[in-house]
Amino acid sequence: MQNPEDLRVTASARTLAIQLYRATSRFPTSERFGLTAQMRRAAVSISSNIAEGCGRNGVRELIHFLHVALGSASELECQLRLAVGLAFLTGSEAAPLLSQTGDVKKMLAGLIKSLRKRTHHSPTAP
Repeated sequence: MQNPEDLRVTASARTLAIQLYRATSRFPTSERFGLTAQMRRAAVSISSNIAEGCGRNGVRELIHFLHVALGSASELECQLRLAVGLAFLTGSEAAPLLSQTGDVKKMLAGLIKSLRKRTHHSPTAP
């Protein structure tokens, strides 16, 4: 079991979710149960899955949930581009969110890689 607050990616994912909530608050009300809800769920899912993985027993389970978080981040990237295409966000509004999402994905991928190395090098890894 690991404390998710010890991971830099947790804070970055939380910041991304907060900024995404602010950006989607300006979306049309007709999208409240559509794209707005999907984007918010994906953003919240990133940090939630990091936390859930940290609360599990063993590195392999943590890696699994980090992969789920990575998938949610990829989903959010797609949705951000869709929001630009639908003119719910301008390109300049979406750019920092896309950049942050990319940074979170890089951190998640790096953490997964590091944990895999540690697991493969440890004869007693769970």
